[in-house]
Amino acid sequence: MSSALTCTDGVLDEDHGWLSAKYDTRLLAEGPEMSGGDLSVAVVGGGIGGLAAALALLRAGFDVQVFEQAAALMEIGAGIQISPNASRLLHRLGLGAALDRTGVRPVAVHQRRWDDGRTLQRAPLGEAVEAAFGAPYYHFHRADLLKALADALPSQRLHLGHCLATFTDHGDRVELRFAHGARVAAGMLVGADGIHSAVRGELFGAERARFTGCIAYRGLVPADRLRHLELEVLANNWMGPGGHFVHYFVAGGHLVNFVAIMERETWTRESWTDRGEVADALAAFNGWHPLVTAIIGAADETFIWALFDRAPLDRWSVGRVTLLGDACHAMLPFMAQGAAQSIEDGATLAACLLQDGPADVASALRRYEALRRPRATRLQEMSRANKTRFHLPDGPEQQARDALLATRGDRTIEALGWLYGHDASVIDGDPETERR
Repeated sequence: MSSALTCTDGVLDEDHGWLSAKYDTRLLAEGPEMSGGDLSVAVVGGGIGGLAAALALLRAGFDVQVFEQAAALMEIGAGIQISPNASRLLHRLGLGAALDRTGVRPVAVHQRRWDDGRTLQRAPLGEAVEAAFGAPYYHFHRADLLKALADALPSQRLHLGHCLATFTDHGDRVELRFAHGARVAAGMLVGADGIHSAVRGELFGAERARFTGCIAYRGLVPADRLRHLELEVLANNWMGPGGHFVHYFVAGGHLVNFVAIMERETWTRESWTDRGEVADALAAFNGWHPLVTAIIGAADETFIWALFDRAPLDRWSVGRVTLLGDACHAMLPFMAQGAAQSIEDGATLAACLLQDGPADVASALRRYEALRRPRATRLQEMSRANKTRFHLPDGPEQQARDALLATRGDRTIEALGWLYGHDASVIDGDPETERR
C-alpha cells in the first residue's frame, strides 16, 4: 500500500496517533503503480512556484498535495514576466492554451533614457525569441497566471486555510502540524511559502533581510485610458538617476502594468500590499519623460513595495525537507526571473525525484540543490548588480553604460542563450555541467 499523504481534521485517534478524519486526501493510495513510485509530497505554499511544482510532481507520478494558508487563492494586482526558460515548462504541463488566453507576447524589449526617451537598447522578443528557444515570452497579470496553474491542478489536491505551525522529520516521513489542528504525514516536504517562509525558518532559523534602499510604486491602468500614447507591445524599461520605470501590457492587452522604482534611505516594512499615493509617485518621477508621468497619472491607485535583499543560502535541504522559489532564493526583480526560477525549481525537483526514486529522497534533494543553487545564486547576483546599473547618475559611468548597450547589448538572443535556452527538466549528465 502506498504511503500516500493523508490530511485529517478532528479528534485524536488513539490507534494511529493521528487525528480522526473529516476528510482524507489519500488519492490513488491503492491504485495502479505510478512512475513516481509511492512517494507522497506535501507542498506548503499555493503561489506560482508551489502550484507549478505540484503540477510537475503530479505529472511525474507523485502523490502531491498543496497546503496554502490563505482562505482563497489570490494574487495582488501586479504584472509578471515569464521568459522561455519557464514558459517551455508550463507548455509541457499542458498550459499552453490557458496561457495564450490572457498572456501578452511582447515583440521586443526597449530600454530608454529617463528624460528624453532616447533608445539605449532595443532587442527582439516575440517571434524571434520563440524561434530561437522554442517557447514564447509572456507578460501576465499575476492573478491570470495563478488561475491557469490552479485550474490545472485537481481541486482535491489543493487545501486552503492551512497555516503551517511546525513540522518534524522522522527520517522515514515528515509530519506537518497546522495552526487549526490538522496533521499531515508525507514522504517529503517542499517549502514553497515565499519570502517569509515558515519552512525555511524551521530549518535554518530567522533570516536577516537588508533593505536595499529601493521602493517601488506599482499600478495597473486600463489600456483604453492610454490609447492616445500609442504604446507598442513591448517590455519597456526607462533608466534614470536613482530609479527606473518598467511598463508593459497584461490581461490580454486590456491593462498596462507599471513598476516605478526609486531609491530611498529608510524603510521598515516588507510588503506588497501597502497602499501608496499616485501623487507621491508622480512627485518621485517629476522631470521624467512625459510618457512615464502620463502612465502613472492615469492610475486610480498605487501600491508601494519596499525591496529587501537576502544573501544566498548555503543550503536548501535537510533530510526529507527542501525549499523552492522565494523561500530559498528571493531575488530583486531587476532580471525579471523570480517566478521563472521558481518554475524551474519545480521541474528540476520532479526530475531528480523521478530519477533517484522514493527510496533515496535525500540523494534526490542533494542533486536538486546542486543543480539549482548555482544558477539561482547567479541570477540573484545579477539582479542585485542591475540595481546599480539601472540607477546610475548622469555622468561618465552612465555614458559608458549607454555606449555599451548601443554596441553590445545585454538583451540580445545571443547574450541570453544561457538563460532562455535552459531546460530545467533535463538533468542527465554531470551536475557541474548541467548547472552552467
